[in-house]
Amino acid sequence: MPAVRAVARALPGHEVVLAAPAVLEPLVRLSAAADRLVPATGLSPLHWPGPPPDVAVNLHGKGPQSHRVLQALRPGRLVAFACREAGVPGPAWHAGEHEVRRWCRLVAEEGWPADPQDVRIAAPPAPPPVAGAVVVHPGAAHPSRRWPPERFAAVARWAAGQGWPVVVTGGAQERTLAEEVCRAAGLPPEAALAGRTDLAGLAALVSAARLLVCGDTGVAHLSTAYGTPSVLLFGPVPPAEWGPVTSGPHTVLWHGHGRRGDPWGDVADAALLRITVEEVVEAAGLRLAAYPEGTRAARPHAGSPSARAHAPG
Repeated sequence: MPAVRAVARALPGHEVVLAAPAVLEPLVRLSAAADRLVPATGLSPLHWPGPPPDVAVNLHGKGPQSHRVLQALRPGRLVAFACREAGVPGPAWHAGEHEVRRWCRLVAEEGWPADPQDVRIAAPPAPPPVAGAVVVHPGAAHPSRRWPPERFAAVARWAAGQGWPVVVTGGAQERTLAEEVCRAAGLPPEAALAGRTDLAGLAALVSAARLLVCGDTGVAHLSTAYGTPSVLLFGPVPPAEWGPVTSGPHTVLWHGHGRRGDPWGDVADAALLRITVEEVVEAAGLRLAAYPEGTRAARPHAGSPSARAHAPG
């Protein structure tokens, strides 16, 4: 969002179109960063209506595949990282750079200054399904980023025992996982919200939550966008690359010893498994004590550098 907003400010006479998965359209509206969304699936060719764009900006990767997807649109200008295979000049790609800072640097070197902290989005107009909840999100796109469900259940059981309302979220394909966590935590069946909220509903839930506990997955970025207190569990990829950019009351747990694992792996990452239930409960307790009213207390402090990574031992 910071990079897209920088492009919009730099080119005020243009329509800003974001190519992204269609499911993200509600968040694009809430961000007010782009005028509309063109559905995109991975690196498949874009179905671009109308004449070629004046400017195409690659916020996907270093190429060559992603560069070629945009080159096929015949834009007047392509802003992207340098790639010899695609014949594209530009700034050098830096391995290990934080994703937000990477895309801000790309557009800044084009002369379009971007603020990495500019990540906030508006809350959906519809009320959340539950307000003031501790949200436990056990899923992630790949097994290497999934903390064991029985550990999430232990955290959920602790939070419920403290008197907090607890819900378990996820996509439709994670409904069984959410129900498993609820059963193990002793929560009522209605606490399993996986598959019962769309993306806008999930955003509303996180924006009004007291706390989010999850792994390295998309919902973690919603907590950053709303300044919602969170405890984030990192495994294969260090938070220095994919974690919050010191924006909001977030506690990041990571025991990676400086290594980077496989974020698309088929088994839980060893660094993720080193995070204990006791650590997460302690971090959650501190966050709930510091922000007893959830986002209402957190938002005035959203710009403070409160994210931290825990070293082993």
